Amino acid sequence: MKTDSNIKKPIIVLGAGGHAKVLIEALRLLEREIIGITDPAMLDSPEYFGVKVLGDDSQVFNYSSNEVELVNGIGAMPGNNLRRMLSESMEQRGYKFTEVIHPSAVIASDVEIGSGAQIMAGVVIQPSVSVGRSCIINTGVNLDHDCVIHDDCHLAPGVTLSGNIDIGKRTHIGTGASIIQGITVGKDCVIAAGSVVYKDVPLKTKYIQQRLVQLKESF
Repeated sequence: MKTDSNIKKPIIVLGAGGHAKVLIEALRLLEREIIGITDPAMLDSPEYFGVKVLGDDSQVFNYSSNEVELVNGIGAMPGNNLRRMLSESMEQRGYKFTEVIHPSAVIASDVEIGSGAQIMAGVVIQPSVSVGRSCIINTGVNLDHDCVIHDDCHLAPGVTLSGNIDIGKRTHIGTGASIIQGITVGKDCVIAAGSVVYKDVPLKTKYIQQRLVQLKESF
């Protein structure tokens, strides 16, 4: 398995919520040191899920980018750009988001995983798959051979991708959706939970119950 870096530094988790809780549990299983968590909504709380609350995100700047790595604990939902904006802001200041790969994940030796990607419990990734930076491959996802998942995608729990599928940037694939082999899904798409995708999906498209609906909102 190829990742951007194998250097392990102490971690600060950004954002306190359900997604952050899952990441903290994975980090503990990986025996990673967690300095604390930042969230402006948690300023009155001393800790979250057993992790010290440092304050708001500005507390990261008390540490050099050479001293720590970050984990983005903000979940990814359609139409919510906060996760991506926070990543871009911190990266512009020189901070690195580390990959989180749950120890129960089964990942082929030649899989490429981008910086800040998160691979959750029970995931299976077969040979010659590429996962882009800052992607979430959530609980129980199955990715068959030769799939390409571009940057900032979220594959929700239980998603199944057959072989040779290309998923464009910033696309959200909902819980339990399945995509048959050889399909291309454009960037900025939303595939609704439980959908079965059997033909290519153009960019900025919402795919619901095997119907295509062009998205009106801009990304």
